Amino acid sequence: MKVLLDENLDRRLRRNLSDHDVFTASYMGWDGLKNGSLLRAAESDGFDVFLTGDQTLIQEQNLRGFRLALVILSTVEWRIIQDHLPPIVQALARATPDSIQVVDCGRFSRKRVPEE
Repeated sequence: MKVLLDENLDRRLRRNLSDHDVFTASYMGWDGLKNGSLLRAAESDGFDVFLTGDQTLIQEQNLRGFRLALVILSTVEWRIIQDHLPPIVQALARATPDSIQVVDCGRFSRKRVPEE
């Protein structure tokens, strides 16, 4: 499966998805493209899945007509994502054209948990 890794995700994620052909938006020369343009470029280049941490993508974009599968992570923080690789891999395995999956990896918080 050909996967496009959005520029908002750490490229270290790419190394953990070795069962797929994973390219970063940066590698493709698509840095700075807005979501609509990025999705069109990915689809026309034959990508199967767009992997992103942009949780507002489905509200901001009209996805009608796109065959590209979307896998959306709940965070872009590598230190959180790295502990949730199995569900990300599973989401990619389940990805089908025109599907949208959200993978809950938790969220980054600066709040300290009070000691008891």
